[in-house]
Amino acid sequence: MHILFAGGGTAGHINPALAVAQYIAKKHPDAKISYIGKKGGMEERLVAAAGFDFYGIDVAGFQRKLTVKNVVRNISAAEKALTSSARSKKLLKQLAPDVVVGTGGYVSGPVLRQAAKLGIKTAIHEQNAFPGVTTKMLVPLVDTVMLAMVEAKPRLKLKKAPVVTGNPVREDFLSISKQTARKEMGLPDMPVLLSAGGSLGAAPINNAVLDLITAKWKNNDILFLHATGKGGYDNFIKELKNRGVDLNAPNIIIKDYIDNMGQCMAAADLVIARAGAITLSELSVCGKPSILIPSPYVAENHQFHNAMSLKRAGAAEVIEEKDLSGEKLINTVENIIHNVPKLIQMGSSAKENAIPDASKRIYDEIMRLYTTH
Repeated sequence: MHILFAGGGTAGHINPALAVAQYIAKKHPDAKISYIGKKGGMEERLVAAAGFDFYGIDVAGFQRKLTVKNVVRNISAAEKALTSSARSKKLLKQLAPDVVVGTGGYVSGPVLRQAAKLGIKTAIHEQNAFPGVTTKMLVPLVDTVMLAMVEAKPRLKLKKAPVVTGNPVREDFLSISKQTARKEMGLPDMPVLLSAGGSLGAAPINNAVLDLITAKWKNNDILFLHATGKGGYDNFIKELKNRGVDLNAPNIIIKDYIDNMGQCMAAADLVIARAGAITLSELSVCGKPSILIPSPYVAENHQFHNAMSLKRAGAAEVIEEKDLSGEKLINTVENIIHNVPKLIQMGSSAKENAIPDASKRIYDEIMRLYTTH
């Protein structure tokens, strides 16, 4: 059995593929698992680290905003589209996979198109409530469409019913309790507020959290656990010092990046975060109330649509970045974090929204295609 994955550009497209690949590898140790992604892209490093074979193609996305610079970029992208299609076809013939699974990003486009033309069984998994352009283009061609969120269904021209699978999350998000996480981390007995703006950070979130910590740290009734992102740490620490905040206070933990997010999320009572699809799935499986600040810089404003799916479920409050301020964040946190019935209600709503067996659901669909190929 040979299963080939294609997708990339962001961790949100790569990690679901790797989670399912690892699930397949556990079930079928003899299975061959390969990955096609952008040469030099984030996926090349992550796939290699996960121990799977990686094959690169040179591909670029098209720019929608028409400027002189973008016209030049689009000419280059058009040239790469031709070469990436030829390279994809050659790789597919060479590798002869039984099933090809796309997880989004423009790199998955040429691979799945060529696989469909060659008669190979194909599937695509859409992580977001608002489907990306690549997914919309591939839906008519593939054998199976898998959706993480049911809200994506009316936004696609589907020939047959999709399979709602949820987004796969890492095992550490499923296997640790709040009590265990807090004990392992040595946290004091008070409400824990976890906040982060993604691996690179987000200046508007950092600025609002600065105001929040400045206003509330002396009360010593909230533990602030904040990740600034790789580029924002030094400025954040400097600004806290300038504002007279004691960085040695037991209720303040500032990191540049959180690499034990499963443990930190398990320990948290309330989470402030962007609204990437995988983050929302992690919040749901952990049953965590959240304040979501969708990134406005993503395609089709899809993070806003993701966030609203949790807000409608009663599991989150949403603050758009254009409305974000320190005062707004402080008021929103105050209305939730010491209100135990509200925390319980929001957490329960998040849990009801969860699909903890997403990897198995995707695996089942892949196996169904494999047995009929």
